[in-house]
Amino acid sequence: MSENSPSSDTKIMLDHLSDDDFQAYLLQDVSRTFALTIPELPNGLKEAVANAYLLCRIVDTIEDEVSLSPAQKEYFCTGFISVTKTGRQAEAFAQELGPLLSSQTIPAEHLLIQQIPRVIAITHGFSSYQIDALANCVETMAKGMPVFQAQNLKIGLSTLADMDNYCYYVAGCVGEMLAKLFCHYSPEIAAHETELLKLSVSFGQGLQMTNILKDIWDDASRDVCWLPQDIFTETGYQLSDLTTTTNDKNFQLGLERLISIAQGHLQNALNFTLLIPSHETGIRNFCLLALGMAVLTLRKIKQHPDFTNSSQVKITRNSVKATIFTTRLAVRSNTFLSLLFNVSSRPLKTPGWTYSPQSLKAKSAL
Repeated sequence: MSENSPSSDTKIMLDHLSDDDFQAYLLQDVSRTFALTIPELPNGLKEAVANAYLLCRIVDTIEDEVSLSPAQKEYFCTGFISVTKTGRQAEAFAQELGPLLSSQTIPAEHLLIQQIPRVIAITHGFSSYQIDALANCVETMAKGMPVFQAQNLKIGLSTLADMDNYCYYVAGCVGEMLAKLFCHYSPEIAAHETELLKLSVSFGQGLQMTNILKDIWDDASRDVCWLPQDIFTETGYQLSDLTTTTNDKNFQLGLERLISIAQGHLQNALNFTLLIPSHETGIRNFCLLALGMAVLTLRKIKQHPDFTNSSQVKITRNSVKATIFTTRLAVRSNTFLSLLFNVSSRPLKTPGWTYSPQSLKAKSAL
C-alpha cells in the first residue's frame, strides 16, 4: 500500500457518514475554496454542485498524474466519461486507476479515486436533468484537457485564444453546468438562461486565470506554463526563457496585462451574479465569495509582481472572513455590490492598454 493511500480507519469513518457529510469531507481537502462556498447553496442545489466538483477533481487527478502516459490519460478520461454517464463499472474503474497513482498525487486525491463508486452512486441519485448536466461537463473537460496535456507546455500557449480554450475546458464548462443547475432549480432564474450561459463561461475563465497567475511558479517548477506568448511578445519577453528564478520587468508587464484581462472576466462574473434574484441569497453568496477571493488574489499579485511562490500571494484567513462578512452584508443590493466591485477591482486594470490580436500579429511579423 502506498504511503499516500487512505487508512482503513478513514474508510470505515467514511462508510458511516451521510452522503452530504461524505461529500463535504472529500471536498475540504481537494478544493478548500468550494468546500467553503458550496454550503452557501440551498438544499436541492448544494448536493449536486458538491458532487460535480468531486467529479471534476477526478478528471483533474487523472490529468495531473505524472506516472500516466498521454495514452493512459486519454484511456482513463474516456472510461470516466462512460462511468459518469451510465453509473456502471465504477468499482472496476477505481480499482484499475488507484494503484497507478504516484506519491506526487496528494493523499486526498488517492482517497477520492478510491471513493469513485460512492461518488458515482450519489451522482445517479439526482434527477435526470442534473445527471445530464454533470455528465456533459465531465465529458467536455475529459475530452478537452488531454489536447493541451499533449503539447509542449514548457514554452507556454501560443495565444490568448489558446488560453481561452484551455480555460473553457477546465472552468468555463463548469460555469455552464452551474448556470444550467441554477436554471433548473428556479424558473425565475431560468428566465435569464441565455445570458447566464453566456456569462458563465467568462465567470469560469476569470477564476481559472486567477489560479493560473497565482500558480505560475509552482507550475514552472514542473516545466509547465499556461501563459499565452502573444501577450508577452508585445512586452518583449519569451516564455521559453521562464524559470523559477525569473525576475524580469518585461515579464511582469505581461503579467499585469493578463491581470487586466482577468478583471474583465470577473466583471462578467459580477454581471452573472446580479442576474440571480436578490432573494436567492445562498446562490448569490456562493458566486460572490468565489468572485471576492479572486479579486483579492489578483490584487496581491498586482502588488507583488516579483512573487516567487503561490504562498506569497495567498489571501489570509482574515481576508477570507472579511469577504464572507462583506458579501453577506451586501448580497441583496445590486448597487452596493457594483460599487464594491468597481472600487476593489479598479487597481487591476491596465489604463491605456487593450488586447489586440491583429496588432500583435503585425508586430511579431516585423
